[in-house]
Amino acid sequence: MPLHFIGKDPSSPNNGSPTVWLDDADGSIVIQGWRIEDAATLAEVTQNGPVPGHETVIRVPHRMAPFLRKACDDGRVSDV
Repeated sequence: MPLHFIGKDPSSPNNGSPTVWLDDADGSIVIQGWRIEDAATLAEVTQNGPVPGHETVIRVPHRMAPFLRKACDDGRVSDV
């Protein structure tokens, strides 16, 4: 899985986390963010269905949107 680094949050107090990568093999976006653990947020998330045990819910700040846009643009597949 060759990951292509897109960017780290330059304003994060936690050494540049969250981080965004693009998987060059399949175009998927890999995101490191803050794990959601507070009950109120998780209750809202699970109103649409449970979070499977092999998944987690993360939070990234709005200021990370440019990195997500870049990952989406870089990962475009021509046959989609």
